[in-house]
Amino acid sequence: MIVAFSLSPMSSDPTGSVTEAVAAAVRVVRESGLPHETNAMFTNIEGEWDEVMAVVKRAVDVVAEVSPRVGLVLKADIRPGHDGQLTAKVARIEQALREEADRAQ
Repeated sequence: MIVAFSLSPMSSDPTGSVTEAVAAAVRVVRESGLPHETNAMFTNIEGEWDEVMAVVKRAVDVVAEVSPRVGLVLKADIRPGHDGQLTAKVARIEQALREEADRAQ
């Protein structure tokens, strides 16, 4: 499965910054050893149900250590028997775009 998740800590920083709390959560994901990527809005992580959800829970827990309230947005693509989809899905789109561009020439 692939899970895209985003954590929203309540910030006590006067600037509203949540960088340190989010960095702690991303560190948990990176240390998990599971395939992952982080972008401006979400962190995507791939693996089996129990291992992915355990990482998400740990990420929430580290943010909760510095924030009295944590929002979690989670989207999951559950497709048993398919590994490597974190990159394969993007590769299929890129291939389709290349083929479309080739046909247009």
